[in-house]
Amino acid sequence: MSAISAAEVSPRSHTEPFRTRRTFAIISHPDAGKTTLTERLLSAAGAIQQAGAVRGKSGQRSTRSDWMEMEQQRGISISSSVMTFEFDGLTMNLLDTPGHSDFSEDTYRTLTAVDAAIMVIDAAKGIESQTLKLFEVCRLRDIPIITFINKVDREGLAPLDLIDEIQGKLALDLTPVLWPIGQGVDFKGYIDLLEKRVVTPQGKTLAEFDAIDDLLEVESLVDDPVFMTALETLELARAMLPDFDLKVFHEGHMSPVLFGSALKGIGVAELLRTLGDWGPEPRPQPALPAPISPDEKKVSGFVFKVQANMDANHRDRIAFVRLCSGTFTRGMRLKNVRSGKDMAVANPMFFFGNNRELAEEAVAGDIVGIPNHGTLSVGDTLTEGATINVTGIPNFAPEIIRRVRLTDAMKTKQMSKALSDLAEEGVTQVFRRMVGADWIVGVVGQLQLEVLASRVAKEYGVPITFEPMGFEVARWVESDDPDELKRFITAQKTNMAEDRADAPVFLAQNAWWADRAKQDWPKIKFLTTKERH
Repeated sequence: MSAISAAEVSPRSHTEPFRTRRTFAIISHPDAGKTTLTERLLSAAGAIQQAGAVRGKSGQRSTRSDWMEMEQQRGISISSSVMTFEFDGLTMNLLDTPGHSDFSEDTYRTLTAVDAAIMVIDAAKGIESQTLKLFEVCRLRDIPIITFINKVDREGLAPLDLIDEIQGKLALDLTPVLWPIGQGVDFKGYIDLLEKRVVTPQGKTLAEFDAIDDLLEVESLVDDPVFMTALETLELARAMLPDFDLKVFHEGHMSPVLFGSALKGIGVAELLRTLGDWGPEPRPQPALPAPISPDEKKVSGFVFKVQANMDANHRDRIAFVRLCSGTFTRGMRLKNVRSGKDMAVANPMFFFGNNRELAEEAVAGDIVGIPNHGTLSVGDTLTEGATINVTGIPNFAPEIIRRVRLTDAMKTKQMSKALSDLAEEGVTQVFRRMVGADWIVGVVGQLQLEVLASRVAKEYGVPITFEPMGFEVARWVESDDPDELKRFITAQKTNMAEDRADAPVFLAQNAWWADRAKQDWPKIKFLTTKERH
C-alpha cells in the first residue's frame, strides 16, 4: 500500500445541506467495546464533557447511549439509541445498536437507516459470530464499513493475524490507517498513515514523515525493538494490501482499518476524522416503484424504529424516521402511505440518547423523532403525497414462542395495551390464536422475554409471566391461490394465529412438523421473514 492521499475525501458541498450529513451505526459482538466507543466519539467531537464506560454495577457513570434502566443495570445495549452532533462542519447522526444477539432484529432495521458503519473488533478475539452476522447485513445493502480494532492496549492477536482473519472470513479488502506500535504492556502508540506521524498513547507526536522509510532516520525510534517490529509488520501489510480507493470503499468492498483503544480514547479522534473525510453522503434509498434519491425536492422518509415510554413521566411513543429526500420543516403535513392518512408533524425532535430538542428543519440523512399515539409503526413510509414504499425492513420469524400469563385478571386491558405498544417497537411480536383467547409473544432470544416482562411491569404496572405452549416454529403463510390459503387455514385452525397486522401465521410443534406441512401443502408459501409496510 502506498501512503494514503489525504486529498481523497468525500466531497463537501454546502450548497445542498444533505451533503454534510454522515449517518452511521456502530456494530460489534457483545463486549467488544461498542458503547464505550460511542461515548468516546461523542467526547472527541465535544458533544459530552466526560465519557462513561459500560459497567454492570451500580454507582458507575452511566453512558449517554445506554439510557434504559435495564441497560445500565446489566451493562449491555438492548435498544438502538440515536445521537445527533456536529463535527468539523458536518452533522453526524450516530445510531448505537444493540450488540446482544437477542436484539439482532432491532439492529437489522437500524442498519436500513444508515449510510456507513463502524465495525468494532476485539483485538484479543477477532471476528466473532455476531460481528459476522451484522457484517452480512451490511453486505446485503453494500454499506461502507470502517474497521476499528479495539483494545490494542491489552494482549491480543498480532495485527497481521487480525488482518488475515478479517480478509479471510469477510472477503473484504482492507487498508490500514492507524498501525499499532506493540500491544498490551508493550503498547507504545501508533503510526498514523493519513497524517504521516508517529503518536504516543497520550497523543503526543514523536515524529513526522513523508515516506515510511524516513522513520529509519529517527534514532530514538530505531533503537526501540518494539517500534522496529511494528514497522516491519506495517511494511508487510503495505505490500499485501491494496491502496485506498474511495469509490471501492463507498461500494462496500474495502474497509479502512484503525487500531486503537476506546476505553483510553486512543485512535478515536482519527476514527471520527476518517468517517468525516471518507464517509458517504446520504445514499439513494431502496423503494417501490423506484429508489428515492436524496436530492429529490419532495420530502420522504421511513420509520425504522418505534420506542415507547422514553419518558417515564409521560406515556409517550416516538417513531424514529430516517429522511430520504427533501427539506422537512416543523409543522409540515406528511402522508402515511400505509394508512393513506395525512398527519401534521408539530413536534419533531432530534435526539441525544434520551435527551431531545425540537427539530425546526431536517434534510436527507437526518434522523427525526416524531411523537405519536400509535399512528406510526416500523416500516411506514412518510411522503408529501407520493405513493412510495421503502423496502427492506422485515419482520423475522420468532425462535421462541410463549403464552402470556397475567397474574392479575383485572389488568387484561392494560396488558393488551402494553403488548400492543411494545410490539410496535418491532422487537417483540404479538400473535392472537384464531381459536381461543391466548396472547402469544414471539421473540428471537430469552433475554427479550426478560426485557418484555420488566418493561410491562415497570412502565404499565402489569406483572406478567410466560409459559411454553407446545409450539417452537412460526411461519407466515401466503399463497397465489386465495382458495387454497382458506382451505389451509380451515384445516389447521388450531395451529393458526394472526399477527398485529392480521396476517395469518402457522404455528408448528417443531421443525419436522413445519417441513411436513410444506410437503403436504405445496401451494402454500411458508415465510421466515415478512416485509413491514
